[in-house]
Amino acid sequence: MEELKWYVMYTASRSEKKVADRLKERGLDVYLPMIEELRQWSDRKKKVQRAMFNGYVFVKTHRNQLWECLQVPGAVKFVHFSGQHATIREEDLDIIKRVIETGVGVESDGSTIDPGEKVNVIGGPLQNMSGEVIEKGNKDYFMIRIPGIYQNLLINIPRKFLEVTN
Repeated sequence: MEELKWYVMYTASRSEKKVADRLKERGLDVYLPMIEELRQWSDRKKKVQRAMFNGYVFVKTHRNQLWECLQVPGAVKFVHFSGQHATIREEDLDIIKRVIETGVGVESDGSTIDPGEKVNVIGGPLQNMSGEVIEKGNKDYFMIRIPGIYQNLLINIPRKFLEVTN
């Protein structure tokens, strides 16, 4: 039998959590990376949870069960690149989980970025990770590429914790 893979599902706008819950109810292995943000309203501030990747839910299933997954209300389609269903490696999901657990400031840039300097993190909670450095607005960010979904995570990290590699 074909091995289970992590497929990338696209959901209706702001439906990630509902879709993930419905898929879990059907017994599927689902991962929805959530990050906490401080939101400002005119009268108050509040910490809210939001999906790290807008519109994406990761589903571990067999290729022949993808159609069943799409029967869940709020599920739109599975992401395709070059005619193939987008899959994400377990190692890449582990990186996402590790970034979330550290609580560092994260944003998803939603696009691919031309390669910059390759670096290793030599200190702090993300030590031993490798990625690239880019400059955005007057700040240095450490960028981790998630190739299965063509997304990048930008992490604000002090330059002193980065070591350039060849």
